[in-house]
Amino acid sequence: MQAGVGLIEVLVAVLVLSIGFIGVAALQAMSLSTNNSAMARSMATVSSYSILDVMRIDRTSAKNGDYNTTVAGNACAGSGTLAKNQLTLWCQQLAANLGAAATTTGKVACDATGNCTVTVSYDDSRAGNGTGIQTIVTGAKL
Repeated sequence: MQAGVGLIEVLVAVLVLSIGFIGVAALQAMSLSTNNSAMARSMATVSSYSILDVMRIDRTSAKNGDYNTTVAGNACAGSGTLAKNQLTLWCQQLAANLGAAATTTGKVACDATGNCTVTVSYDDSRAGNGTGIQTIVTGAKL
């Protein structure tokens, strides 16, 4: 009458343990995705600080509007002046850190008093929450 009951108990225990392992694997996958999203956000913030530091060095050109532009990660072009060279390097940095796609963009807007706003947008659809394009806006006084 009791024959095979031990085997059934072992099978049920293995089933419960398997479900637990699947849960841990799903949790690990979500953790990796969230960490990747946080890294991208950090890189966007660092990139915005980077161009602001460049403009602090070249304050006169920044106040004159030489840095006011929008760049896309898949179309980094321009050279000639210091401002254009720095914007090209910044665009390449955005492409390297956040992806060389049309959705990776950077916008710089400075007024004559030195109030600047840097906007960095990038595709974060892999984050798993369906938000898609993320935007980081950083304001600073030069």
